[in-house]
Amino acid sequence: MTYVINEPCIGVKDASCTEVCPVDCIHPTPTDPDWEEQEQLYIDPEECIDCDACVEACPVDAITAEDAVPPEWHSYIEKNAAYYRSRVP
Repeated sequence: MTYVINEPCIGVKDASCTEVCPVDCIHPTPTDPDWEEQEQLYIDPEECIDCDACVEACPVDAITAEDAVPPEWHSYIEKNAAYYRSRVP
C-alpha cells in the first residue's frame, strides 16, 4: 500500500510532508524546478514505504492511504503515479 495526496493539497502545497519523509518520495519540493508550475504535491507510489509520517505532518489532511481514498478523489491515485512517470528521464 502507498499513500496518496488528494484534493485538499491543491493550491496549498504546504511542504511539511516533504520535510518528514524519510525516503524523499514527495515532490515537488520548494527547491525543485517545477515547484511553481505544479498545483499540488505528489507521492511516488514506487518509493513510498508506508511510514505514515507525511499523514501526521499534513496540515490540511490531504494525505490518505491508497485503500482509503474517498471515491470522489480516486483520480488522485493516478495523478500521483503519473507525476512520477513524467519525471523519468
